[in-house]
Amino acid sequence: MTPETRRAIEADCTRLIHHYANLTDAHDWAAIVALYAEGGLMTRPTAPDAPIIGREALMEAFTARPPRISRHVCANVVVDVTSEIEASAFSVILLFTGAEAEDGGLPIKGEGAPLVGTYRDKFRKTAEGWRFAERRGALSFRP
Repeated sequence: MTPETRRAIEADCTRLIHHYANLTDAHDWAAIVALYAEGGLMTRPTAPDAPIIGREALMEAFTARPPRISRHVCANVVVDVTSEIEASAFSVILLFTGAEAEDGGLPIKGEGAPLVGTYRDKFRKTAEGWRFAERRGALSFRP
């Protein structure tokens, strides 16, 4: 594998992580589910022992959540390229949540500190491009 190919895979997978966060904050569940490979697995940082597997189950899990305003911040993203069709990553995530303001202005930040967690991702190159094969979240601090 050439250094250029490795860097391109790293960039594509890093973009996937950031795109996922933006889509989550926009509540674009269909677009998020499309970022998973068929049979893809996810665990939420708040439920690391409860895997959700497959696009249909993922869509059900996302749409079942109560609405909220959120901002996810991804940091310390490091992608390791295994081959031209597989890679993995580690990243840190901060989750800020809030509620809509009655006056229609900026949302009101939720109480307490933001949640701090991590994701360990596995990526697979598919006919649709790079997709999450696994997205395993965990909390770094108790809420």
